[in-house]
Amino acid sequence: MTKLEFLQTSAIFADVPTLELEAISRRMFEKKLPRAEMVLSQGDETSTLFFVAEGVVKLFKTSIDGKEQVISLVRPGELFNVVPICDDGPTPMDAQALGAVTLYGITRDDLDLILRNYPKLARNISRLLAQRIRSLISLVEDLSFRSVTSRVARILLENLSEPSSLPAIRLTQREMAALAGTAREVVARSLKELESTGMIEIRLHQVAIRNKKGLEQIVEWGL
Repeated sequence: MTKLEFLQTSAIFADVPTLELEAISRRMFEKKLPRAEMVLSQGDETSTLFFVAEGVVKLFKTSIDGKEQVISLVRPGELFNVVPICDDGPTPMDAQALGAVTLYGITRDDLDLILRNYPKLARNISRLLAQRIRSLISLVEDLSFRSVTSRVARILLENLSEPSSLPAIRLTQREMAALAGTAREVVARSLKELESTGMIEIRLHQVAIRNKKGLEQIVEWGL
């Protein structure tokens, strides 16, 4: 996918004429990274806004003892590193390629110029930021009120369900644990529990959903 093709399919740049999109694309640079490569590290001084064109980027925090908490998974069409662009501060979390990724970046100076010329883009970005805040509120709710099994069920539904507006992501148990805010061993027990009740099937370390409605009920009830 070229930069122009990405812009044409991105909700952020909706309703911007093609000629203007071509001008914007010339101000963006491409960055390709292999799996597990760090995109950004917490504390980095950076002035670049990133868009995910292909692959998935993991945003996460790590405790002093090495425990990881995933804040969000950034999928194609979404952006990240907005906070330092807005407040001129350091990057507040780590960003890592979950698989091979293609990113498009734009500097703060170029972004300011584009937003002055196309103010609707600021509204589109604000809408996406509001969605991100809603996701963070859901994360706090999950960690505070839901059982681990319910959190794992949500992760499976969000990342494995077909059909879905989101691309399917194959996660390791360690990655699922980081999303669920728990230990890998606890996730393993939850997966076994879901398998024993016929909700999922685990074969060759791959998980397949067998009872989507049942998983949705577990998430709804928070059990």
